[in-house]
Amino acid sequence: MTDRQAAAFRRRLVRDLRDKGIADERVLDAVAQVPRHRFIPDDGLHRQAYDDVALPIGEGQTISQPFTVARMTELLAVQPGDRVLEVGTGSGYQAAILATLGARVFSIERHAKLLRKTTPVLKALGLTVRTQAGDGTYGWPALAPFDAIIVTAGGPTVPTELTDQLRAPAPGRADARLLIPVGPPTQQVLHRIPRTGSEALADETFNDVLFVPLVRG
Repeated sequence: MTDRQAAAFRRRLVRDLRDKGIADERVLDAVAQVPRHRFIPDDGLHRQAYDDVALPIGEGQTISQPFTVARMTELLAVQPGDRVLEVGTGSGYQAAILATLGARVFSIERHAKLLRKTTPVLKALGLTVRTQAGDGTYGWPALAPFDAIIVTAGGPTVPTELTDQLRAPAPGRADARLLIPVGPPTQQVLHRIPRTGSEALADETFNDVLFVPLVRG
């Protein structure tokens, strides 16, 4: 796929996402910039990279469909300079979108083999994302607190280790928030959990989603 072809496919994808309800122009601009096909290891799937579908990336994992990535990014509402923890690097595409928006991204992936493929792609695109292999359900305590945490796998409950790593409220700043799919494997709901006080959390629910399992341990 040539750069010119990929750019045309991305413009088509942006139109599709806008038609499906993505309204944040910053998010759409990021989608227009990030070459999704670079995050798909199987060259034979590159032609599908700009269709609104999830695709396999190995290790039993998938790259999420573009609408899901755009919707979660829209709900996370990151601003340039925000410190964002991503649990589940996967393909690296979600991290790339966040970094393109100016966030300082820290990403944990339990599958070290995936991370060895993903990190060089991010670097080749000039995106600064700090990655680490490990169990993301415990967060990244050494680098906490975070302005936002995004989890790209679904689990039955919300790990308290993650909510504990949200930044405390500060005057003039948006509440720190956790975005996470919660529920059984076939019936997950997207939750946004803002930290509204030193010990207080809110909980907002959005659309149904379907993610790979969030595995602990």
